[in-house]
Amino acid sequence: VQLQASGGGLVQAGGPLRLSCAASGRTFSKYAMGWFRQAPGKEREFVAAISRSGGGTYYTDSVKGRFTIFRNNAENTVYLQMNSLKPEDTAVYYCASRQSDVAVFYYTQTDDYNYWGQGTQVTVSS
Repeated sequence: VQLQASGGGLVQAGGPLRLSCAASGRTFSKYAMGWFRQAPGKEREFVAAISRSGGGTYYTDSVKGRFTIFRNNAENTVYLQMNSLKPEDTAVYYCASRQSDVAVFYYTQTDDYNYWGQGTQVTVSS
């Protein structure tokens, strides 16, 4: 599985941004997906996850109510809609995937995932 993240950029605080992650292959619907981020000098951290069916989602506390993860299995793409962005959201954002046997399971640890995209930079100015 190859993942290609896109959609990052520079945005003012309070603004929106939508990240996309396109996956190769014809079995996208068998994979649970996640978004992580890494700020300079910090460890990579979990942001959001979605089950392979899309029926289960989970967010880290700091983005709840502002970010939404969703997927389009017909287009092999997972999205991260980010609203009300804050300067502390500035980071490189990575998408990740792993095969999942259970349709509604999502995963929140970096070690849970087998495949990673290359990352896309998100910079939020104050």
